[in-house]
Amino acid sequence: MKNYTSILQYIFIAAISLFVVTGCVHDDKYDQPDLDGYDCADKKGIVVPFADVKAKYQNARYVFPKDETPDNEADDLYMVGYVSSTDETGNIYKTIYVQDALENPTQGFTISVDAVSTYTKYPQGSKVYIKLNGLAIGTYGGLVQLGVETGAETSATSVSRIPEKLVAKQIFRSCAPKGKIVPKIMKLADMTAANDQYFGCLIQVNDVEFDARALCTTYAPNGVTVDKTIGEGWVNGKYAKTAVVRNSGYASFASQLLPSGKGKFVGIYSKFQSGNTTTYQLYVNKAEDLDMKSFPRTDGLLSGPCDFNPGSLTAKTVAEVKQLAAGTTNWVQITGDYYLKAQVVANDETGNLYKYVYVEDATGGIRVNMNKTNLYLDSRFRLGKDVNIKLKNLYVRNVNGEIQLGALFNNNTQFGQIEEAEMYKYFFDSNTAARAVIPTEKTIPQLSMADVGRWIKIKDVEFVDGDLGRTLTDGNSVTNRTLEDCSGNTVALRTSGQASFGTIKPGAYEVKGGKGDVYAILSVFNGTYQLWITKLANIDFDAPRCDGSVYTPIPVVYSDDFAAGGFSADWTTVNKVGPNQSWQTSNQGNGANYYAMMNGNAGGANNNIANEDWLISKEINLAGKTKAAVSFTTDVRYSGNALQVYATDNYTGDVTTTNWTLLPATLDTNSGAFGDWVGSGNVNLNAFLGKNVRIAFKYTSTTSAAATWEVDDFKIKAQ
Repeated sequence: MKNYTSILQYIFIAAISLFVVTGCVHDDKYDQPDLDGYDCADKKGIVVPFADVKAKYQNARYVFPKDETPDNEADDLYMVGYVSSTDETGNIYKTIYVQDALENPTQGFTISVDAVSTYTKYPQGSKVYIKLNGLAIGTYGGLVQLGVETGAETSATSVSRIPEKLVAKQIFRSCAPKGKIVPKIMKLADMTAANDQYFGCLIQVNDVEFDARALCTTYAPNGVTVDKTIGEGWVNGKYAKTAVVRNSGYASFASQLLPSGKGKFVGIYSKFQSGNTTTYQLYVNKAEDLDMKSFPRTDGLLSGPCDFNPGSLTAKTVAEVKQLAAGTTNWVQITGDYYLKAQVVANDETGNLYKYVYVEDATGGIRVNMNKTNLYLDSRFRLGKDVNIKLKNLYVRNVNGEIQLGALFNNNTQFGQIEEAEMYKYFFDSNTAARAVIPTEKTIPQLSMADVGRWIKIKDVEFVDGDLGRTLTDGNSVTNRTLEDCSGNTVALRTSGQASFGTIKPGAYEVKGGKGDVYAILSVFNGTYQLWITKLANIDFDAPRCDGSVYTPIPVVYSDDFAAGGFSADWTTVNKVGPNQSWQTSNQGNGANYYAMMNGNAGGANNNIANEDWLISKEINLAGKTKAAVSFTTDVRYSGNALQVYATDNYTGDVTTTNWTLLPATLDTNSGAFGDWVGSGNVNLNAFLGKNVRIAFKYTSTTSAAATWEVDDFKIKAQ
């Protein structure tokens, strides 16, 4: 009988428990679990003050001795502190910050760990014991921190992250209840070397605000870490003191707008040092820690600027905005309370557009100029997004035939870009999802001024024969290539050497030799239409050419990029005139990338030397080939004679008795700067088919002019 009673009791208890569990859960909101007492340990050992730990670093990494008696805690070295940070929101990554007291700390510290979600075991406010035995102390960006020595460190001063499997063996959470970290009150003006001991502490700065450049922007673009600036005080039109707030695009609050008012900022205090420049940085634990809603701001802004109310404005179309500048080449100020809603159809993501975007509506497209890079990272200017533009006090102008939207600068004497600090006044996120950008399909003869500023598609075009074998750009400047349809109509394609697909070094993108469709922005310059692509995929030229032929790039049969430094046996240097100066290789300004170089200057403005120096390649056999070419890149600096490029099939061993053929190669002409490498194109060698050919670079200088010439990416192609 007792057994049955016990069974009934168990059933009853189970039923009641089920009722309690199911009856109380009526939504998906859960409290953060109470971790007090979870996996805790209060350690006994030798406590080393924070300051003494930091003192171990003396401009070189220091490794604490290993634990020789693991069963005896009494001789273990510990640093005891309180966790000041949390990685719960994802803004702090693989780092645990600690300070030596819950309130009024005297020291903070940075611990580098190869682990995420550390808040689940070491929540903010928890007391921790950091076992120093086996750890290393070093720096990253000038910030002293704890880690480990693995041999993979970047320098003798750096440390690596503590491996995840070792974190629990080095950092122990106390069994004491969590405390509340009380932020240390500081001013931005206090962020000097005298207060470096507080790096890693949770601090509070009052009466600060994000500067105007950050207004109406999000904490960070998706997946990208960015810096925002906060300031305090106002002296002569600028902040008396500023600091950087570093935000991760992986933070849970990354897509939220930054607070636009003035008030309290709470975050982790840190720094980054590069050379002699120290940048004081702050990290937000969670967005709720910022209470910055007060107006007026220090800079005089009276109210929140980020709300857009179209009800008080008159809508304008792109065509109507352009009409404001019709018939004049002067800039025209927009004085009415107007706004434009248009889709972003091209931005600067690949660098082919620079400090401007194109927007388009049903009536046309227009270029909008802003003095800011990486506009594509701003949520307002993502490709396909609708952006609302307040037009009052902006300007429109006909710039070489293209009407553009912008502002005045240089004391209102020039038309151009809207300053970054002014952008919050004019650009407002529509808070709608990006839409597909639909091109307007045109043929080359159909292009008109109404299409300027639009994203267009032109079918069945190809690069002209003269562009085949060339790269999209010659050097770092903007280069023209020519597209042609099958009727012979042409249009220019403009590509910047600064684009991700335009830079000659490193790498070069040869124009596609087939026929197909091009997607691009149409612009105009003094009556000539121009196309600007935004990515390589905008050129889809995979079909046979207009004449039915299939273009095949000429295979490379020999190449040398001088990457190892020094000349191999494939090259001969000849010093014909000049004292002990000859071709050599260098990597100056290019890291590990070497190139051939000749310079006839002995150092100084009046130390030019007369030279004649040759760099001659080995023989390349062109027997059985039906087509051949040579290509390379050049860079010139300082005034002097042009480099000459020759070919021969009968090198005698003496440059004066050899029969040389001068080659019509394209060379760099910008002698005012290094780094703007120019491609030669495929220089025809068909005259040497069936023969052994050598290529030579002839350098000459005089006592009045000695340029520096550099050569790289040498290739001989044949088929």
